[in-house]
Amino acid sequence: MTWPLVCVALFRRLPIERAIIWSILGGYLILPPVAEFDLPLIPSMNKDSIAALSAMLGCLFVARKPVSFWPKSWSMQVLLAAFMLVVIPTVLTNREPMVFEVLAGSEPIRFITNYLPGMSVRDLLSVTINQIIVLLPFFLAMTYLSSESGLREIIVGLAIAGLVYSIPSLLETVISPLINIYVYGFFQHDFRQMIRDGGFRPIVFLPHGLWLAFFMVTALLSAAALARASKDKARLYWGGATLYLLIVLNACKSLASLSYGLVLTPVMLLLGERTKIALALVLATTAITYPMLRNFGVIPLDAIVVQAEEISPARAQSLEYRFNNEEQMLDRAHEKPWFGWGGWGRNLVRHSETADILTVPDGSWIIVFGTFGWVGYIAQMGLLAGPILLLFAYSKLTPRSEFSPYVAPIAIILAATMMDMLLNATLTPFTWLCAGAVLGYAERLRFPAKTPEKETLFGKGPVIGQPVRSSEKRSLL
Repeated sequence: MTWPLVCVALFRRLPIERAIIWSILGGYLILPPVAEFDLPLIPSMNKDSIAALSAMLGCLFVARKPVSFWPKSWSMQVLLAAFMLVVIPTVLTNREPMVFEVLAGSEPIRFITNYLPGMSVRDLLSVTINQIIVLLPFFLAMTYLSSESGLREIIVGLAIAGLVYSIPSLLETVISPLINIYVYGFFQHDFRQMIRDGGFRPIVFLPHGLWLAFFMVTALLSAAALARASKDKARLYWGGATLYLLIVLNACKSLASLSYGLVLTPVMLLLGERTKIALALVLATTAITYPMLRNFGVIPLDAIVVQAEEISPARAQSLEYRFNNEEQMLDRAHEKPWFGWGGWGRNLVRHSETADILTVPDGSWIIVFGTFGWVGYIAQMGLLAGPILLLFAYSKLTPRSEFSPYVAPIAIILAATMMDMLLNATLTPFTWLCAGAVLGYAERLRFPAKTPEKETLFGKGPVIGQPVRSSEKRSLL
């Protein structure tokens, strides 16, 4: 309840780019997980939705700045429309309730044990509002964080937040993950899952230790990007921060996140900008096509589990458990493949008599696919991967000297998040913020703002004090 007031202070005292970033990133890192306000007629308000909504209201009513809600690229317009409109057929095709019952012996007597309601017009309103709230960071970043300064603020914000968050994270590796209990009075997950390799995984105020580990990956990659882009003492400072965050990431005890860090940190430090964008496109394409390959049985799941067992039997067992859950949920999703099962947990596999949940969804993709079907899945993943594709296409139109050194690292972070979403539900408001920033920058390349002109003694020319593009410089010369 206090976070909107914090956001008001941020928008009054900071530039709009920093106010947007810290309103969303600060809420994600500081506010209590799991807890939410379940109000009537609107979706439940948790740390993510409260931070996103506060940032939007702060931008509109405190900073008094307009926000663009419509991309310029027609492909993104189609995906955005599909993301919003898929709610209608999803609700209309899930009006029937789900009744769980037990037959009494051989007699035709039925005892209803549980009940899931069908979706109604009220759900249509609630889910639509939720879809809008989810995209608020996307719109804010597309409008105000797609410039050179905005992109740099994102990278700096992630790196600084990672350095600050590393202190309680390292503390929890020693004393065990207790900070959320001390501050908010409860533990947000299964404590046994925070015990790993004879020590503890940190979790602080995030939903799971895997979320914290992946956040440290984004902080590490951001510090490496700043080390690459900086000079003199700043490069030395960010180089040291990169090494330190790599040590912190190792202490988080997540093999997948550590692998991302070890593979992508040299990419940030050594490769060129367009090569990074190409790699980001490969990762995003792999992530978006994974469910299709799963449906056709192309992914060698057994071979992957065998390879994981050679590294760690415990991690192989966890991976096999995830794959088995995905198989059951895929069978469930195939019953309504186009628009999904909707909300109320209708997409989950349940016991036919007791309604007990038999599957635990981990990856974001299977949750979206089961809830909104193929249309919702393609719309959501397209809004995340589309900016990278457009950036790859439009970057060829821009000279290397004029290309931002910060957009490619953000594209890599976005693509790595999409890969992690295959196994974990690590889609956060800051992921949408990165997608919006990349899309805004790509559209700036494709649709550059025209330089204002005025009549002069020698005809029309650029207004004094306005930036002049390189093409105009050549024509003036």
